[in-house]
Amino acid sequence: MTTTAPRVGTATLLRLLLITAALLGTVHTGTADAHAALTGSNPKDGAVLAVAPKDVTLTFSEQVALGNDSIRVLDPRSRRVDTAELKDLGGEGAVSYGVALESGLPDGTYTVAWQAVSADSHPIAGAFTFSVGAPSKTVVELPKQQAGGGLVGALYGIARYAAYAGFTVLVGGAAFVLACWPRGAGTRAVQRVVVYGWVTLTAATLAMLLLRNPYTGSGDPGDAFDLAGLQAVLATKTGAALVSRLLLLGVAALFVAVLFGAYAKRATGAERATEPAAGGTPGTGHATKPGTTGTADATEPAAGGTPGTGHATKPGTTGTADATEPAAGGTPGTGHATKPGTTGTADATATDEGGRGTPGGRIGEKQDLALGLGIGGTVVAAGIASTWALSEHASTGIQPGVAMPVDVLHLLAVAAWLGGLTALLVALHRVPSIERAAVRRFSRVAFWSVAVLAATGLYQSWRQVGSWSALTGTSYGRLLLVKIGLVTVLVGIAWISRRWTARLSDRAPAAAGAHAAQADNAQADTAAEADAEAATAEPAVPRPVAAGAARAAGEAGEAAAPSGDPVRAAQLARQEAAMAAAGRKRLRDADRERSGLRRSVLAEAGVAVVLLAVTTALTSTEPGRTEERATLERGGRTSSAAPAKPVDVTLPFDTGGPNGRGTARLTVSPGRSGANELRLWTRGPGDRPLDAPEVKISFTLVAEKIGPLPLVPERVAAGHWSASNIQIPLPGEWQVRITVRTSDIDQTTVEKNVRIG
Repeated sequence: MTTTAPRVGTATLLRLLLITAALLGTVHTGTADAHAALTGSNPKDGAVLAVAPKDVTLTFSEQVALGNDSIRVLDPRSRRVDTAELKDLGGEGAVSYGVALESGLPDGTYTVAWQAVSADSHPIAGAFTFSVGAPSKTVVELPKQQAGGGLVGALYGIARYAAYAGFTVLVGGAAFVLACWPRGAGTRAVQRVVVYGWVTLTAATLAMLLLRNPYTGSGDPGDAFDLAGLQAVLATKTGAALVSRLLLLGVAALFVAVLFGAYAKRATGAERATEPAAGGTPGTGHATKPGTTGTADATEPAAGGTPGTGHATKPGTTGTADATEPAAGGTPGTGHATKPGTTGTADATATDEGGRGTPGGRIGEKQDLALGLGIGGTVVAAGIASTWALSEHASTGIQPGVAMPVDVLHLLAVAAWLGGLTALLVALHRVPSIERAAVRRFSRVAFWSVAVLAATGLYQSWRQVGSWSALTGTSYGRLLLVKIGLVTVLVGIAWISRRWTARLSDRAPAAAGAHAAQADNAQADTAAEADAEAATAEPAVPRPVAAGAARAAGEAGEAAAPSGDPVRAAQLARQEAAMAAAGRKRLRDADRERSGLRRSVLAEAGVAVVLLAVTTALTSTEPGRTEERATLERGGRTSSAAPAKPVDVTLPFDTGGPNGRGTARLTVSPGRSGANELRLWTRGPGDRPLDAPEVKISFTLVAEKIGPLPLVPERVAAGHWSASNIQIPLPGEWQVRITVRTSDIDQTTVEKNVRIG
């Protein structure tokens, strides 16, 4: 029994690429980083208020979408105390929203939980606390899962990656056929690549539409089939973009059908009309054996015909020699019928029965159809790319009017390069006879695609990063550096591919033709030997009858073999398929230049898979410019705060009365935001303890407009006061005011700024 090694086909290769893409998508899409950021709130996180506020206000770095349940305020017992009526408080570029609170809230710690969707379609969420009177215990439990995380977040991320990959393969594969290799429209392997791209993009878009509700909301996969949630998604900008993409994909399906239907037929017809068949002569449109003329169709008998005709005849008729007798309305010597009034020339130069025109007419029809498909396909591809540009990064931030068309160009250039690369890889693997001209045309397309990518990518990098510090100091900037490195590697491999392309010759097609010619010669020799043996053994039987009997016997034997032993027939079929595959592999590997090009293109495709994963991760990461701005707005007060250490200051005072001069020493420990211990000592003349009748203290954070927070310490001993569990809501530079009264009419207030970390 003959055994053969397994062969990796196109379908297997595509499955491996899709699995790799899915795994990379899972790695890079654990949780979506926020693209909008909370830059401020009132009350602030950790603040301790003397009286309950009337409302809670949140401020964001960019526009967000919220509902009445997006901001919830919970008391220490986890009871909701807001009115659930969202108010838009923004103005003059500010993005602020708030909710009113119930009146008469008791003292304790309150939790503010919020969730929103940023303008570039990514969910964000957070929580903070503030206290009224004094902090207290709370039983509020916030969800541990981040917004856009968990199983739903992973599935949504994989769908995003699959959508990008499907778009790239669909658009790039179709562009490769139209612009570089029209003959590829009739190649099954290339057809599968483009159709797989359409199916992947369509399925991913449907998955994103269903997962959108739980992705931005509860995180429960079961909510994907909530009709009310789906209706809410359709009312959003992202939902409208996904529905538009599905409608455009319907048009794209019609485009693909025409491309691989009518256009493939016209491309094949035009090629046959303008190029001689393998081993034949120009203008005939028929293959001949090497060494014979282009009209030698009449050298072998056709099935049911007679020797010397090369054409089949109806049963019961004699096989006249078409090559020596004129056909109906034709001329002698052609072997083909022509219409009355025409000469019996080759089929390739005459109008056929279907009404198709001359070679020039066929080429013209093909060119017209190619032009229409090119214009229509470009419009549809740009429309699909716009569904990303109108709902993600490009639609927010600075210069959205310029960024959105630039983003469309960027996506189209990526598709033309990487999608065309995928189609070329499959063609080199499955159709080694691909013409050198097609590869060179794709090389030029790839060059200009890279040029467009460089220009649009440079603009997008400036727009999203904004500064050199953000390039290395933010997650977006670091991912961008990784992407730049991968693009550099990809361009380097592409340069190697261009060198292989320059060394290509047309030997592969010639080898294919020679291989076919050798097979024909072998079949002809076998038939000649069989005819000679039959003539010697049975001279009384006319040759046509003998040949027909031999063919009938052969057909009967072939029909009987499978029915007699189906296992053996299946084994023979597998062996023949293996031998044919081995022959194709030998033919494919015989051309050193094409083998080298195939390896370099495969390396490009491998890097492209990783590059696409990093690109998907970039779209799920907060832009560096936004992150830096939010950090400055949110952390200005933090940067000015000193490291946590006890405060110890001594202030001189003079109330103006008898024994009114002295010093006040104040300590605050541990000297950070939150609970602190305060102690105050007063000393009079002679550095003796001064037992003042009244001492008051207040704290004010001027930068944040917090305070004054009044405090009356308790007397511990003569000239010694203390207060415990003093709440300092925020770090920063606080103004401390100490008021000392030494008599009924003599008092003074001294102040000093101290840093509390």
